[in-house]
Amino acid sequence: MSVRTTGRGPSEVRNTRQRRVIAEALTSLEDFISTQDLHALLRERGESVSLATTYRILQSMSELGELDVLRSDDGEAIYRRCSAEHHHHHLVCRRCGAAVELEAPAVEEWAGRTAAAHGFTEVDHTVEITGVCAACSAQDRE
Repeated sequence: MSVRTTGRGPSEVRNTRQRRVIAEALTSLEDFISTQDLHALLRERGESVSLATTYRILQSMSELGELDVLRSDDGEAIYRRCSAEHHHHHLVCRRCGAAVELEAPAVEEWAGRTAAAHGFTEVDHTVEITGVCAACSAQDRE
């Protein structure tokens, strides 16, 4: 994952009205959401935040570690505020987007060993497990 340096630290990020609106909207959601879907939700709520500003703020929040970012099946970035404040992974439903936060110490150990065996340092990783949740599977059986 590449991180763009903005020259601002977390304490230097301007807490604009648009940033607060986006943060509040994300806090009210349980599942991951795309930038365009979030922008549409904000418009439905009567908030005037441009799509470009929504993209920029989500990118900034992601770089600061305020959001988790996954890639959808079509490669689009999707975002969610997570309750866990430490590194974790997700089990994500391909149909409805429901997500479960996972602790995976065995994955952490494996990633560290694998990186070290190849001489890599400053390693980061993302593990996404996708499937169909119980609720969506039950709908299929009906």
